[in-house]
Amino acid sequence: MNRPIRVLSLYEGFFAGGARILHTDVIAGLHSEGHQQHSVLSIASAARRDASVQYLHHDPRYVRLTRAGVDVTTLGRLGGADAPAPATFTERQLRIAAEVVRHADVILSLKEQPIGLLLALRERGFMPDIPVAACLHRSDPLHSGPALSWLSEAASIGLVSAEISCAQSTSKAYDPFLSPTTARFVIANGIDTDRFRPGTAAETESTRRQFGIPATAPVVVFAARFDTMKDPGLFLRSVALHSQQRPETYYLVCGAGMTLENDAFRTLLNESGVSGRVNLLALGIRDDMPAIYRIADIVALTSAFGEASPLCLIEGAVSGATPVTTDVGDSAASVNGIGFVTTHDAADIAATWDDVLQRRPELRSYSLASRIRFGRQRMIDAYAEAVGELLGRERAAA
Repeated sequence: MNRPIRVLSLYEGFFAGGARILHTDVIAGLHSEGHQQHSVLSIASAARRDASVQYLHHDPRYVRLTRAGVDVTTLGRLGGADAPAPATFTERQLRIAAEVVRHADVILSLKEQPIGLLLALRERGFMPDIPVAACLHRSDPLHSGPALSWLSEAASIGLVSAEISCAQSTSKAYDPFLSPTTARFVIANGIDTDRFRPGTAAETESTRRQFGIPATAPVVVFAARFDTMKDPGLFLRSVALHSQQRPETYYLVCGAGMTLENDAFRTLLNESGVSGRVNLLALGIRDDMPAIYRIADIVALTSAFGEASPLCLIEGAVSGATPVTTDVGDSAASVNGIGFVTTHDAADIAATWDDVLQRRPELRSYSLASRIRFGRQRMIDAYAEAVGELLGRERAAA
């Protein structure tokens, strides 16, 4: 082949979330290297999620890709809590999708939710015989709703020829739902360590001043959307306990739905026992997470289920924060040697936060030493090899 490999990524939509951040980073990196030409087909142009409506053209991932020269096409649907079923696509939407798909050599589906579109295309005879890989980012496939059955069907008929998991726990969890002939790849998450890095004195001073945080006050960051999976109630109960012992601590809550404008969040806040005297800032969706991580002493995660390899833990760590997480998916493996794993008990979490703050200089050095371990280039190289291998298998079979 004398031209770059043409790779199409399918997005359910553009909205805040770790999987979209990671996949966007992968394809932007691969596209910039010149050996592959990437494009994106987004089913939705806006998504109603986590008590907010998020628009494609305002999304930082969309902006980054288009500025990098990656073509993005959308079917113009409004996304919601449920993935679009194959029968819901209109004739016009299928013809738009077919025109985009026919130019691809390989398709990467960001999670299983877009697979319904491929099944609909196949039903109409619009789906070319090319490799399709499902890029999976959870450890609880049963919470995927009907999209899991679409993935399983697509794998059984050979429409999906591979899965690329971001964690061993993900690959293991999805294994029963895939065909024995489905190729399997596990590519651990990596991040841009130029963007996520420790801050200079001037940078940290500026960010603390922006949020009204004193120079020496401890900071705990919780970066997660308002979702049962993330168990924000457990985080808030931990804050209620910890703040009694460390009232000078500031707690920054970031993510979709994590605002006082969200009635459900406000109710949870009241039920958790967090008093008005606690220094809790509900910041919602942020585009300045690198700056926020640079002032963090702790990056906390209290998820109940579903995590695979959470980006927030490693983004915080390479910025100098100590990750403290519950044991879900590959979270424990991600923080091995640099952080702590707790039970799902608020008292245990609060006590661990206190221990971390007492050992802050020592633990910060462990986090910063992990920067080489979590760099993104290894991940990008592994995706490039996986795409090349899938295309090679297809040609060998032909």
